Amino acid sequence: MEPLDARLLVPAAAGWLTAVLLLDKSPLTAVLTAAAALTLTLTTALAALLRYPTRQPRPHWADRHTTTGWTAVGTLVVITGLSVAAAFQSATLHAGPVHDLAATSTTVTVRLKIEGDPSLRQSTTSRRPPYVVVKATIEEVRARSHTTRVRTPVLVIGTAKWQSVRYGQHVEATGRLEAVEDGSNVAAMLSVRSPPRPIDEPPWWLRAAEHVRAGLREAVSGQPEDVRGLVPALVMGDVSAVSTDLNADFQTTGLTHLSAVSGTNLTLLLAFLLPLARLIGVRARGLTIVGVLTVVAFVVLARPQPSVLRAAAMGLIALAAMTNGGTRRRAVRSLSVAVIVLLLLDTSLARSAGFALSVLATAGIILLGPIWRDALAKWLPGWLADAISCPLAAQLACTPVVAWLSGQVSLVAVGANLLAGPAVGPATILGFVAAGVALLTTDLAHVAGWAAGWPARWIILIAHEGADLPGAAGAWPATVLGITVLTALCLALVLGLHRILARPIAMIVPVVVLAVVILRPVGSLNRQPSNWLFVVCDVGQGDGLVLRAGDRAAVVVDTGPDPAAMDKCLRELGVEHIPVLVLSHFHADHVGGLAGVLNGRRVDEIEVTPYAAPRAEYERVRNLAVQHKVDVRPVAFHEVRQVGAVKWTTLWPARVPALPADGASSATSTDEGSPENNASIAMMVELSGLRILLTGDLEPESQRAILATGADLRADILKVPHHGSAQQDPNFINAVNPRLAVISAGRNNDYGHPAPRTLNLLSHNAVRTAVTSTSGVLTITNPDNRLALTTHGGP
Repeated sequence: MEPLDARLLVPAAAGWLTAVLLLDKSPLTAVLTAAAALTLTLTTALAALLRYPTRQPRPHWADRHTTTGWTAVGTLVVITGLSVAAAFQSATLHAGPVHDLAATSTTVTVRLKIEGDPSLRQSTTSRRPPYVVVKATIEEVRARSHTTRVRTPVLVIGTAKWQSVRYGQHVEATGRLEAVEDGSNVAAMLSVRSPPRPIDEPPWWLRAAEHVRAGLREAVSGQPEDVRGLVPALVMGDVSAVSTDLNADFQTTGLTHLSAVSGTNLTLLLAFLLPLARLIGVRARGLTIVGVLTVVAFVVLARPQPSVLRAAAMGLIALAAMTNGGTRRRAVRSLSVAVIVLLLLDTSLARSAGFALSVLATAGIILLGPIWRDALAKWLPGWLADAISCPLAAQLACTPVVAWLSGQVSLVAVGANLLAGPAVGPATILGFVAAGVALLTTDLAHVAGWAAGWPARWIILIAHEGADLPGAAGAWPATVLGITVLTALCLALVLGLHRILARPIAMIVPVVVLAVVILRPVGSLNRQPSNWLFVVCDVGQGDGLVLRAGDRAAVVVDTGPDPAAMDKCLRELGVEHIPVLVLSHFHADHVGGLAGVLNGRRVDEIEVTPYAAPRAEYERVRNLAVQHKVDVRPVAFHEVRQVGAVKWTTLWPARVPALPADGASSATSTDEGSPENNASIAMMVELSGLRILLTGDLEPESQRAILATGADLRADILKVPHHGSAQQDPNFINAVNPRLAVISAGRNNDYGHPAPRTLNLLSHNAVRTAVTSTSGVLTITNPDNRLALTTHGGP
């Protein structure tokens, strides 16, 4: 193995850290940092020259000291450059009137250049209909009778009609500028309620790329839903049709790089094409040409957005490592240079999770991959050693960052990538063929799309089956201590894994242990008490509640916003049959995880509020129910039901407000909350001697209305309404008089849930309170009529 040349790694790492620290600082701070670094640079360089003049003979050991000295000089030069870049970027964001206009929430008319693809989103706070987010650059702003030409990046928040804008297009719009947090890569947020007014079309080459993308989508239009989403994602990073379920399974199995624009995805494509080119006789510079043309085609089709250019840079580094002319030393230097150059061009990448994952994955492949490949090649065929070492190195390098972002560690990622890897190349190549043929004939394009669908089906099968394994992923605390410990474990593996990989006997024990953990988890940290009765799942900013109805059966109330989180919670509880699924109301933070509940389980019936808004979420629930052949029925006031050990009475809604004309979420809300919240299902549950009051997102208006019905609200456990928001009626809390209050809220959520006012109200009433955002999953048992709470999974 050739020695490692890490001289440029130090300047790259130091420059990256400098950019991270200076991102939210003023231009003056960055300039002063640059001046200090430049002074140190000149001083260090002068000292090196004076210590060892070039004309004097030097002792042999002086070369090492000289190298260290010049590495320090290079590091200071990079720090100086990135300090200047940070100052320039900060000055650019503050140049012109946009920043000041945003500080006063001024309404402006602007000319915009669209810099990304529009993304349709659904608010989980329920106070607004679906909206579109798209990045753009303001080229002209008119405010207070003044027109100014600028080039200022902003984030546009518009109505659903903004889905029609296209990358590279110029549009005119009128909206309100709002300030953003320091450290953001945009100068302001532009909130627009009117439709965009197109000025022109995108450039011809972007229109041509979109024509090709549309041709590929048409070529796979007759395939199953997941295939229609995955093939365009593999070929050109078009994730518009990737389903929520598939994306969740990809996250669990470590295959996310396949459904997004990433350096890993491009690297896998190159890893398929270059050996294929060698087989047909391409050598030396020909391999480089094949790789470069592949990267260029990828950039054009995926469009030259920052994430695509980042992926292309990482792909070119992998190309340098995989061609005959490439060496490990050259790949390391290329990676270091790429990091420095990318950060100089866009300093905001320093805090980008995507950038970190791309760099780490590429570093793992070029630094660790060859060592582990050589170790495995001592007893495995070369092609299999390559297939294992590449995903293993990339996954281990990225594990701490993935755990920080998701709170879990995938145990099946390497196996899933190993099994899915051989299908990535064929699916991608056939997808490229389908896209090209679509320009000539639709019929042949459908044939190529059909062919591309088969390897894509294999990838989808691996993702679905892998995510369904009991131990597919393990929870890991996303705290500073937790990530520090995980990083230390990964570093220990980096130092010693090659010794294990080189010995087949030494591999047996860890492989067997991993297989046991994945297939039949024993002693899992997330194992629930066997006598659990009521569980508040840790689903983030939303509600996901489970009531035990019998052996492997439960009544589920709400599904949280994330299918993967809800599916994981039910899987850990061993729930396979759901006689009744209750959806308290149709906000995304209560119904967004429905697909996770339906995943591999028998659901007999879905019970819903009669208030069918927001319309988009209501229709999504209906469509999923039809797809899985589950009946949907509205609840009735004072209805009494019993399923197994669970008995409940519906206390609300007694009346349902009129729906908006378009069935969307109400555009107006009173201080008492939204109509959707106030139409939440409230139910008094009786289970094994406990009374549990579940309240959805009820606000004071409906809380007082329930009190007025004269219902007996006394309960042992209260699910505090609306994630513990400040909008609570003290008389309602007093009437319940619970022994335990549970609150489901997301960590570091933007809404301040639970509100200090509500926590103080519960504390004043001597009510013990538990919150998922600090304690993780909340599990309630009642052994010998002694109410008990078990918490785990929190920070």
